[in-house]
Amino acid sequence: MVPPPAHDQVFPAPARTRDRPSRLTDIVLALLLVAADAIIVVTGTVLLLAVGLGTAQAPHSSPTARSRDVPFLMWLVVWGVPAVAAIESVVHARLRMPVTAVVQGLFTLACTFLAVAWTRMLLS
Repeated sequence: MVPPPAHDQVFPAPARTRDRPSRLTDIVLALLLVAADAIIVVTGTVLLLAVGLGTAQAPHSSPTARSRDVPFLMWLVVWGVPAVAAIESVVHARLRMPVTAVVQGLFTLACTFLAVAWTRMLLS
């Protein structure tokens, strides 16, 4: 066996550190996510209005006691989107991408607001 060069023994290799992605990569990814997040928020809002107005009672009709079960899949979608958005925000923060993490954090707030509105509508 050949002994390691003396150069390696004098200057040990530095510990591997996480290199953060370039600022340009962070901004480009944040812009892509802003576009995708905007589509998701607008779609959720339009569906909320369409479903909410479609199930609203006329003001002159008598209130009837109706009980409807909300499927589990609906609750999973309503509260799953904010949960996934929060996880994405944490992941981007751990990847040291501050711009993208802030964008995903704002998206999490918007999704949570929509989830509360959907929940109120589904329970009414």
